Amino acid sequence: MSNSKDVWRRVDEKAPAYFELSDRVWHMPELNYQEVRSAAEHQAMLEREGFRVTTGVAGLPTAVVGEAGEDGPVIAIMGEFDALPGLSQEAGVASETPVEKGGNGHGCGHNMLGSASLLAATAVKDYLAANGIKGRVRYYGCPAEEGGSAKGFMVRAGAFDDVDIALCWHPASFNGVNRPFSLACVEIEFTFSGRASHAAAAPHLGRSALDAVELMHIGVNYMREHMPSTARVHYAIINAGGIAPNVVQATATTRQLIRAATLSEMWDLVARVKKIAEGAALMSETTVAIKQLSGDANLVGNRPLEQAMQANLEALGGPGFDAADHAFAAKFQKTLSNEDIVSSYARFGLAPKEGEALSDEIYPLGAGSDTSVGSTDVGTVSWVVPTVQCRTACYAVGTPGHSWQLVAQGLAPAAHKGLALAAKAMAGVAADVLNDPALLKAAKDEFAAFRARNPFANPITDDVEPPLDMAAH
Repeated sequence: MSNSKDVWRRVDEKAPAYFELSDRVWHMPELNYQEVRSAAEHQAMLEREGFRVTTGVAGLPTAVVGEAGEDGPVIAIMGEFDALPGLSQEAGVASETPVEKGGNGHGCGHNMLGSASLLAATAVKDYLAANGIKGRVRYYGCPAEEGGSAKGFMVRAGAFDDVDIALCWHPASFNGVNRPFSLACVEIEFTFSGRASHAAAAPHLGRSALDAVELMHIGVNYMREHMPSTARVHYAIINAGGIAPNVVQATATTRQLIRAATLSEMWDLVARVKKIAEGAALMSETTVAIKQLSGDANLVGNRPLEQAMQANLEALGGPGFDAADHAFAAKFQKTLSNEDIVSSYARFGLAPKEGEALSDEIYPLGAGSDTSVGSTDVGTVSWVVPTVQCRTACYAVGTPGHSWQLVAQGLAPAAHKGLALAAKAMAGVAADVLNDPALLKAAKDEFAAFRARNPFANPITDDVEPPLDMAAH
């Protein structure tokens, strides 16, 4: 680990500035494709560190890429900085206390995610220069992971075509390289059009688009019994047709998020959901327009890279939480149910520990569940380049993702410590790959063998436009 230790030292030297970056982004939570200030913060840091910067990557206004180094392997380190709606929360307050009612909040920790990835890329840049190593490190500032699938659009545009390996991480309650499993997904809007009329005087003349939406939801709910156990379908009514009940609603839109273990399973479900929508239109005598917004592939693992990242984490140990960190986390754990805490362990395949507020251990390689998982656009990247990601503990055990509790812990010293650990793990793997051609070859060989057996079609097809205004709904 001598090479890794050199690059780890560089992470430590730079870390305070990136804790500040994480905190600044926390204070400016912006939704999918609206991350103007957050992207600008990352761009400014890239320029300050001497990266060659490209903005507007793949036609996405808030996508920014910085590159450093010459020749050699290309190491991609992916970051994110988008927030979630309705999760505004005061920092450090262990009760639900919005900063702004209905406002946004970093309920998935992407303020930390982007900052740690940029910190890792900066450490690798400095390591390359100091040691005269041929190679390039490239930071990908990726917007709209929360349903916007920016990485999928970047893959489609060829932004990863010359990359040799890709690295990422995510804030969590635990530390380690978990099972590489996520659900393929696609987000689709179904807009029904009918005929307005006076709901009392002439209801027979109306054809309700809202009725069609409700019929579609009923049909999808009946489908749940007859789909794979790992599949998921969620929905939101984006347009209910207005607020006047005495007017038959002429238009209404439902947004459906369809997930499954594989792309083929997902597309099968999509076809069934489309049939349900067509049936709802037929029953209500309306018409339906179907528009895909985004889509992610399921995650593909890479064992050589996973072993390398796990080795770095085990050599580093945990984040190094102190008594104050544990006491802070314990305040938030008291706001959680026992089910929250037990489920948190179960998602990582771990046995619950009584009284553990923060986890400082490195869990076994490949731990995790195949049933309690979400989706990520990292999955699409993993189909075109060998990819690995880790988790590091940044908040109290049991903290639900997409919760006010997670937002409230985003500025804490524990968050900074988890951020630094992730940066070291990613930078360590990059150093290992740059210094060990056999590791790079093993990663590429496994990837090539997988792709030879599994052809890939990006779930974001050429006719899908980036949903740059999806956060406006």
